[in-house]
Amino acid sequence: MEQLLQSLKIGINEKIYVKDPQSSALGKRIVEESILMINDMGFESFTFRKLGVHIGSNESSIYRYFENKHKLLLYLTSWYWGWLEYQLVFATNSIADPKEKLQKAIEIVTRATKEDSAFSHVNEVLLNKIVINEYSKSYLTKEVDSENKEGYFVIYKRLVARISKMVEMVDGDYKFPSSLASTILEGSLHQHFLIDHFTSLTDCHEHLAPTEYFTDLVFNSLKIDSNG
Repeated sequence: MEQLLQSLKIGINEKIYVKDPQSSALGKRIVEESILMINDMGFESFTFRKLGVHIGSNESSIYRYFENKHKLLLYLTSWYWGWLEYQLVFATNSIADPKEKLQKAIEIVTRATKEDSAFSHVNEVLLNKIVINEYSKSYLTKEVDSENKEGYFVIYKRLVARISKMVEMVDGDYKFPSSLASTILEGSLHQHFLIDHFTSLTDCHEHLAPTEYFTDLVFNSLKIDSNG
């Protein structure tokens, strides 16, 4: 798996960027440093001007890759969901039992993120924190419907569809597979946010991970026969 991940490239919708940042050293540095800066100062305070000063490059050079910082956030979150999708596919591909496969999928998408050495220009741990804190800002906009039609959220939707299919394989009569799948993904982000900022609003903590909560939620919602 590690060798395969080292050779893969996360495919992002070409309409999100002007020039593929994975195609050059500067582009990769823009991605790398923007993750560090957004994590440090927050998306609202982050600007291309500040990024340009930080990397010692003209602000105009950043605009050659991204039209604006909203598109950069879309790129970063899309990259994260694509990376998570690869983790899920590789971890579950050889599992035949539907229940075990779904359980593994829940673990993959809800666990704490560890840095992946296969992508030296992306700190996945910090990117995960950005997704937890900033992802909703990528779609809570007036342009969300047109951006959805342009395919900006296709990777996230594909990940939901994969988990939804796994739910159906466990319980074909369950009426809400897509709702449950999206709840796992969105809910996991929310639980991790609560752990960091509103501990009194969640039962999850250092010794009781969101993975345990969502495993309990999912398998208490599905009907599993005695042979499953």
